[in-house]
Amino acid sequence: MTDTLDLEPGPAAVGALVGLAGLTFLLEPVVGPVPVGGLRVRPVALSAAVLAVALLLGAVVFYRRGRRLFALAHGVFGLAWTGIVLGTAIGSGTVLLGGVVVLIAGCGFLASQARDR
Repeated sequence: MTDTLDLEPGPAAVGALVGLAGLTFLLEPVVGPVPVGGLRVRPVALSAAVLAVALLLGAVVFYRRGRRLFALAHGVFGLAWTGIVLGTAIGSGTVLLGGVVVLIAGCGFLASQARDR
């Protein structure tokens, strides 16, 4: 038995991003807004953005592993979550609604894909 830890870069990166998203979410009550570029951003907003990146990266990782349905699920929810986060951040109801529509349509599409398997 070896004592080495065998980590694959793709899944490790996704896991690290999800962990970072969770950590920044938990820091919200303790830490005030943090400077990002020229803006002061609340940790909960950073958490949502990092989670969107993790979902989109998860789509790529699953696709490269040949797991089409998992890749589609991560891609759909990554795009929907990105629309929701971006729409909220820029105050655009249209972008926010677009994210919600992608989420609802994606759920229906994924359910039909899962049923066909």
